[in-house]
Amino acid sequence: KRSPVIGFLNGASYGLSEHLVRAFRQGLSEEGFVEGKNVTFEYRSAEGIYTTLPGLAADLVSHQVDLLAATGTPTGLPAKAATAAIPIVFVTGSDPVQQGLVQHLNHPGGNLTGATTLAVEMGQKRLQLLRDLLPQAGAFGALINPVGPNVEPLLEDVREAARKIGVSLHIVHASKEQDFDAAFSELSQKKVDALVIGTDTFFNSQSAKLGARTLREALPAIYQYREFAAAGGLMSYGGSITDAYRVAGVYAGRILKGEKPGDLPVQQSTKAELFINLKTAKAIGLDIPPALLARADEVIE
Repeated sequence: KRSPVIGFLNGASYGLSEHLVRAFRQGLSEEGFVEGKNVTFEYRSAEGIYTTLPGLAADLVSHQVDLLAATGTPTGLPAKAATAAIPIVFVTGSDPVQQGLVQHLNHPGGNLTGATTLAVEMGQKRLQLLRDLLPQAGAFGALINPVGPNVEPLLEDVREAARKIGVSLHIVHASKEQDFDAAFSELSQKKVDALVIGTDTFFNSQSAKLGARTLREALPAIYQYREFAAAGGLMSYGGSITDAYRVAGVYAGRILKGEKPGDLPVQQSTKAELFINLKTAKAIGLDIPPALLARADEVIE
């Protein structure tokens, strides 16, 4: 009997999300499936151009894959629209019920289940962390992907947070790598004190680049994943995305063994992790308040 085939759909480019694919494979291997041995993968990636996702999902369905892995927030709905028969395991950064992926978290029903890092709702918390770091700051910047699937709730979230803590907010946009130069030069013209980066699949794939860039610009910045802080970003705060991919891999393995996606509860990343890069703080001449350092899950020296 042929090995089962997993159609792996991702919003970003494969090279940039490789560590996440590894985490998914790890979860799969915990259930006894190893790529090239008893399971094969068909990869399709939108390379950050989300409008191509419905076509890519349809392409995987026409290949008659046994399971569809819809990884990254924008991939869920196109995968769901492409098939009601093939089981789908998703990884998303927003609320899957609100997003319209499943009816209930505990009992998804239908052909979808997966993992969520619930990243959108953390925008307020991130701004508050910047505020705790810079109590005197008057202006913050927010980098947003205008074509991202969460752009409305995201903007609402950061605007409300800025109002609450009493800072003015400058929104800049980027939807592809070429936009970063203009966005960062606008931020420096506006003399913002710090930057929050809005949760987005494309930005996830650019985490390391963005981290390094904010260090180069000497701009205190926060994003959702550790990858950002590890690459030179000052702070990251959010659910663990690598863990979400691993959980999705475990679910894929269980489904390939015969369990029904509709019976598997959506797993939520319950732990929000705070990472602080002390090397970056020193490089940009910032003293991290001891109370904030004490809250960090990991300090990168």
